[in-house]
Amino acid sequence: MLSGINPLLTGELLLHLDRMGHSDAVVVADAHFPAFAIGERVIDLPGTTSPAVLAAIRSVVPADDAPALDLMRSGDGTLLDVQRELIGAAEVGTEGTRFVERFAYYDLARTAFLVVRTGETRVYANALLRKGVVST
Repeated sequence: MLSGINPLLTGELLLHLDRMGHSDAVVVADAHFPAFAIGERVIDLPGTTSPAVLAAIRSVVPADDAPALDLMRSGDGTLLDVQRELIGAAEVGTEGTRFVERFAYYDLARTAFLVVRTGETRVYANALLRKGVVST
């Protein structure tokens, strides 16, 4: 255990976040997302929610230039409550967020450095965050 580190950030997750470079992406996925079919590196965090995990990641990872966050567009194109929570957790605002059609989102997620599957059961609770430059 580390002092000052969000407890959702496991040692394995911190290791992979540290290995990410500028503009590499991490996908925070809901429980419905085909994480193991899409990701080469997958960390499973059952019992968590997507917004909580994204907020924990943002506590140690800066966001890239806009759009730093990609969300899967809902079926009818409306902004869902969970997506508002994800935008808030990412701290990038709607101007730093891009909405991507479902199958295009899967293609984009395949290029991510890491996929973190949460226990989130709400649909469209997937977020792809690109890592910015870490300043000292």
